[in-house]
Amino acid sequence: MTLPVSLSARLAIPAIVAPMFLVSGPDLVVACCTAGLLGTFPALNQRTTDGFEQWLEAIAARLAGVSDAAPFGVNLIVHKSNTRLDADLERIVAHKVPVVITSLGAVSEVVRAVQSYGGLVLHDVISARHAEKAVAAGVDGLIAVCAGAGGHAGRLSPFALVSEIRTFFDGPLALAGAISEGRHIAAARMMGADLGYIGSHFIVAEESLASSAQKAMMLEARAADITYTDKVTGVNANFLTPSLAAATLPDSHGGLSIAEEARAWKSIWSAGHGVGGARAIRPARDICAALVAEYQAAKRIAL
Repeated sequence: MTLPVSLSARLAIPAIVAPMFLVSGPDLVVACCTAGLLGTFPALNQRTTDGFEQWLEAIAARLAGVSDAAPFGVNLIVHKSNTRLDADLERIVAHKVPVVITSLGAVSEVVRAVQSYGGLVLHDVISARHAEKAVAAGVDGLIAVCAGAGGHAGRLSPFALVSEIRTFFDGPLALAGAISEGRHIAAARMMGADLGYIGSHFIVAEESLASSAQKAMMLEARAADITYTDKVTGVNANFLTPSLAAATLPDSHGGLSIAEEARAWKSIWSAGHGVGGARAIRPARDICAALVAEYQAAKRIAL
């Protein structure tokens, strides 16, 4: 269980700030990377491939002058419904994005394209079966998306899924599922993962693209205010219950297109069980600093 030097040497703590649909943008990515955490964003948060490329250029330029900045990453939806896949992948390769997180499909051609320039591919999985398919496709690492994670999440306990994955995969493994404190990252490492994967905690960051109403709802919410349902997109995901109650659910029979899903997520807001850890709107750098301090403190106690 070792991380590539390209990651481990540049991270203040072993943590990835998850790519959040309609929430993560350049300001949040740069703030996290300059604070020592691996910042990421979904390619589809930009409406066009040209816009996506502009974000890549802006992020790279802003990080170029920061010698100790962590690498950044992009989430790529690898599914036939994503008509931008080939075009976005072409821009990723051209700009040599350090880390690519693939979701909804592990495709060896995509993996090889990223690896061709030395990039790393991490793949979202919710089961050991999905993990085995991703490993067979040649991915560099896995993200175990367990019960309580925001967005499209699985049902399995992290103890069960991490243990099963470790029976056949000893490469980089990140753990997602209600992680909101530095000690949670330390605990993830003790149970067999290499990295913590944190999302909901950063929705209330000042740099987040979330609306003021979404941030306000986050600050009021606790784990009991999260609903796990497939009624929004046709795939099970965790959402803030009050946003579900206030919205008219789309007809997701058979799943939604990318455009339909984007419209649904504008008013039906996702979050994980770690939502209770968000207590105030503050700069992402401050959130990162707290996570680093908590992680270091937890390591001292463990030793």
